[in-house]
Amino acid sequence: MNILLPLDSDIEDEAKLTSLNEATFWGHMVMAEGRMQSLHICKSAEEITEMIDCIIVQNEKEYVWPYMEQNIAVLIAPTQRYIEDIVEAYIFKELYDISI
Repeated sequence: MNILLPLDSDIEDEAKLTSLNEATFWGHMVMAEGRMQSLHICKSAEEITEMIDCIIVQNEKEYVWPYMEQNIAVLIAPTQRYIEDIVEAYIFKELYDISI
C-alpha cells in the first residue's frame, strides 16, 4: 500500500502530519505485511512517481476532491500527528475513511 502524507519536516522522527495547504514536505510511506516497509520524504508530491493508493489528512475539512477523483482513498488521522503514531493507527484501523 502506497500512502501519501503531507508533512511539516523532512526529518522522519520530527515530521508531523500537517494540512494539505501547509505541507512543506510529502511522505511516501509503503505499508506491507502489517508494518511500514519504507518512508521517502520529498519536497513536493510530484516527485513521487509510484501510484498512490491512499492519502492521510488531518481532518474532514481538507480539500481532498482531486485525490478522490483519481480513486485515491482518503483517511483521516483525527489525533495522530507523528509518523510512528500514524503507522500504528493505520495498522489497528483507527483512521477514519472519508466517503462521499
